[in-house]
Amino acid sequence: MRNLKLALAGVCALGLIGVGTANSAEPVKIRMSWVAPVSNWASIVLEKKDLAKHMGKSYTIESIRYQGTPQMIAAIANNELEVSNLAYSSLAIAIGNAGLEDIRVIADEFQDGVPGHYSSQYYVRKDSGINKVEDLKGKVVGTNGGGSAIDIAIRATLKKHGLEEKRDYTMLEGPLPAMPAMLLEKKADLIPAVLPFALNPKLKEEGKVLFEQRETLGVTQMIVWTARKSFIDKNRAAMVDFMEDMLIITRWYQDPKNHAEVAQIASKITKAPPERFGWLFTKADTYRDPNLIPNVEALQRNVDVTQDLGFVKNKIDIKKYVDLSLAQEAAKRLK
Repeated sequence: MRNLKLALAGVCALGLIGVGTANSAEPVKIRMSWVAPVSNWASIVLEKKDLAKHMGKSYTIESIRYQGTPQMIAAIANNELEVSNLAYSSLAIAIGNAGLEDIRVIADEFQDGVPGHYSSQYYVRKDSGINKVEDLKGKVVGTNGGGSAIDIAIRATLKKHGLEEKRDYTMLEGPLPAMPAMLLEKKADLIPAVLPFALNPKLKEEGKVLFEQRETLGVTQMIVWTARKSFIDKNRAAMVDFMEDMLIITRWYQDPKNHAEVAQIASKITKAPPERFGWLFTKADTYRDPNLIPNVEALQRNVDVTQDLGFVKNKIDIKKYVDLSLAQEAAKRLK
């Protein structure tokens, strides 16, 4: 009997050691990407990390900036990004061209053209003599990168009006923050103006909107969060914790009662006066789902447009690449 008690005590001790080891495991490192300050969640979520009860325990976040979403594809393939904010177009390219069959859409970031909300605008100079899309023949068109969501929207709109790249117009690449200057310095004749850069006072004074994105694409599932299935499967518990914290933080940002503090955070990130951010997370902004659930039907249409323009060869059934279980499980915790 004494030997049995000693054996049981030893088993219990080993069990306690095992628990201690599990609890002391290193947090899962999550590298998140972003392009546009304030508009992309990864640029501002760490400003409210005090709301994240799991951060630093089951996971950590590192925020990494890219010029455009196409540049993220290589990083995903090389496991240099765990959660990427891909545009619908770069998602299609990642699946169709880069062979990232295990990539999964896990959340919404924002949607363009939702009725009652903002849609991306495309500007020309007031003195350019360009009054309709057909007038862009022979002109220079600004883009932040071939295959980006903005780039696809431009190409689709110009194609709708009978214009093809190289044959009828020239593309000039540049970062989104530089687009207003490219237009006003006459380096480009048309530029995309996404938030917050669309609110540039000089752009509004000297430029005019030629078209909005919704006119061609309707509702666009502009940006989604993605992660690789292998990473999700290995770190599922930490990923649900992460998604729970992201729901809490993103809902805080969208709560009107926090708007004054939100404007101060936006000012800190962009170095612009806080009074310029009255539009942020209001109806004047793009739509963001409060449960981080993307519009999969719109996403399929957007991916189809990317294929129609020749950026991917074969049709993609996007439902095969969507896993909303992390966001759904996290949302249940907050009810």
